[in-house]
Amino acid sequence: MTANSPPPRLLVVDDEPDLRTLYELTLMREGYHVDSAGSVEEAWQVLQAERYDLLITDMRLPDGMGLDLLTRLESAQRPEKAIVITAYGSPENAVEALKAGAYDYLTKPVDLRQFRAVVASALGRTGSATMSPARPAPEPAQAPGTAPRVDGAAAPALARLVGDSAAMREVRALVQKVSRSMAPVLIHGESGTGKELVARAVHAASPRGAGAFVAVNCGAIPEQLLEAEFFGYRKGAFTGAQEDRGGFFQAANGGTLFLDEIGDLPLAMQSKLLRAIQERAVRPIGGVSEIAVDARLVSASHKDLTREVREGRFRQDLYYRLNVIRIDVPPLRERLADLPTICRALLERIARDAGVAPAPTVTPDALAHLAGYAFPGNVRELENLLHRALALSNSDRIEARDLGLADITTAPQQVVAPTHAALPESAEVADEALPADLQAHLDDVEREILIKALDRHRYNRTAAGASLGLSLRQMRYRMARLGIDGGTTD
Repeated sequence: MTANSPPPRLLVVDDEPDLRTLYELTLMREGYHVDSAGSVEEAWQVLQAERYDLLITDMRLPDGMGLDLLTRLESAQRPEKAIVITAYGSPENAVEALKAGAYDYLTKPVDLRQFRAVVASALGRTGSATMSPARPAPEPAQAPGTAPRVDGAAAPALARLVGDSAAMREVRALVQKVSRSMAPVLIHGESGTGKELVARAVHAASPRGAGAFVAVNCGAIPEQLLEAEFFGYRKGAFTGAQEDRGGFFQAANGGTLFLDEIGDLPLAMQSKLLRAIQERAVRPIGGVSEIAVDARLVSASHKDLTREVREGRFRQDLYYRLNVIRIDVPPLRERLADLPTICRALLERIARDAGVAPAPTVTPDALAHLAGYAFPGNVRELENLLHRALALSNSDRIEARDLGLADITTAPQQVVAPTHAALPESAEVADEALPADLQAHLDDVEREILIKALDRHRYNRTAAGASLGLSLRQMRYRMARLGIDGGTTD
């Protein structure tokens, strides 16, 4: 809000005069213009006469529910955001409010510091009374009451959700729909379907798009480090804590925290995460007080979390909090009609990263081969196949032979593992160590060979590539992929 711009207009709806007065005074001290009403019908009459930037309503009113106002606003295509105040200990009401389109919710008794922070967040403002010195300022805000931002920073993320299948159109529509609120989003899909891309699109299309996007793989953090990584710690809290350090929640303040593979969190950590979500605050290890945090929560899992709840591996109350809005990302085998579009987008990015221009195209025969494959690894597997094909292709067209799909599809029928019973009793099987990461091992071998060839030919990429049967384009691509610097063209 600039010095010459009018203050945001807020409407407070509550049937308790004392609470209504408390909210009004708190908000007016923050510089807002505040009107009030005591019932659904009174509020609706005010709304028909005036436009507001934000509606703050109690859940239960004498003549109905605060959610009735949200429904009417939606039907009238009104732009006002809404914050709903619910009874303490009623997560069902909080989830219901978010599903009805509320930007956020508060629970009674309302903490005024949190109240100011949530209102400021809804309006895209920095609440001076609620911000600690260490808290980063939020992103530049769109005008209150305008449609969610889907251009600018949002465009690249949304553009990567390619495909014109019905399933992908639904995913993009949901992304734009949920971007307006703070409602937690649960993304479900098989490994490799692009769940993080969807999460990034949710973040980028929202008013928080210029804020931090913090992605966390919940299954990759040792259990004993989870609390420190999520909530931070204070200097001296344990051996090795040489200084204060913030956690994931603090890093995502004003932005979005993406919890990938949320189903892998141990039950003990699930309980602590639930408290952080409910209280909107975290207590660092070794700290004596909680720190308020303002992070939009998006989670993802390839697991069936309803089954995990039934079998006691996932907390039902946490699942209820996370699964406010669910986005299902379809596997690639269910949207094979999108293959040409996906291949084109992937090859353009792969070629750009490798410094190869123009990007190669996929022949119709190669596309037909791809369409006949089940893709258990989904889009991630397709990307790996195209990486390999670009490295093997000698032209600007990727043929079916470059894909190597015949080897993949026939391998299970051709390879028979030897059994110990087939060996003579006196035979000794060598216990040869196998690489823990085959791809990394092969990359190291390839890198060593390329460096030797470059060194032998004084880093002339054309000559070094020719000695290995590679074109200059293939040589450039492999060097870029393996992080090998230097070399000349001729």
